[in-house]
Amino acid sequence: MRGYALHPVLARGATFVEQGRMRGRLLDLGRYPGLIDGRGTVRGELYRIDAPEVLPALDREEGYNFDRRPATVTRTSGRRARAWVYWYRGPQHRAVAIPDGDYRRARPAGDHP
Repeated sequence: MRGYALHPVLARGATFVEQGRMRGRLLDLGRYPGLIDGRGTVRGELYRIDAPEVLPALDREEGYNFDRRPATVTRTSGRRARAWVYWYRGPQHRAVAIPDGDYRRARPAGDHP
């Protein structure tokens, strides 16, 4: 998301489109969030990928605890779209649930350990 650690990777070849939401649960993993299956709504940002090298670069940055898969998201406009989403598959014993699914509210940009 804009203002967070991995945004510079997106800035190299992706364009912000709008906010979005999807079904799932969000975990606070310290320096970053982790999306997992579950009941609830998770908020995030949608980007259009303009350069083909962006996805492999994001895959490398996200690392082995995240799995990129297609998902249906609901745009702010109410329209649905298919998007690549990174699902967290790592350990959860130190994770803290973010009940409202909004990482920006839980950890404002610049407010990271």
